Amino acid sequence: MSPEAAADLDLVSLFNAVIEQAVPAMHGLGIRVAELCPGHVVATAPLAGNSNHMGTLYAGTLFGLGEMLGGALFASGFDVERFYPTVKDVQIRFLRPARSDVRAEASLSDAELDRLRVESERNGKAEFVLEATITDAAGTVVATTLGTYQIRRNQS
Repeated sequence: MSPEAAADLDLVSLFNAVIEQAVPAMHGLGIRVAELCPGHVVATAPLAGNSNHMGTLYAGTLFGLGEMLGGALFASGFDVERFYPTVKDVQIRFLRPARSDVRAEASLSDAELDRLRVESERNGKAEFVLEATITDAAGTVVATTLGTYQIRRNQS
């Protein structure tokens, strides 16, 4: 395993531990980060334990999965001692019922990450928009999200 892959794996483990401690409801839904590196995140959620009255994946699980991606991307590329992420808005489009485990994926370009670093240092905050796709086990897109997030400087 390359040093970069090992570092990314450590970041995945760390972020999943943060979810477990800081957002136990999300952890309880089985939402987990599977891949995380600066500018790219993949997360999953299981159908087991999250099915609704129709036997499909609960809409709240899909929403939670899509919403947490912005925080994960923040954690992969920013100083978490000096800054924190907050969500301003998330919209979800449910396209098809999910009848299996799901996978969400989102990315930010290197240029966008650079802009966010510069702007947050200069202004104490920076905003970004993140589009995500959620697919089922067959690769069918079941939902998309569009989230607006803000990175803010810690005041302490």
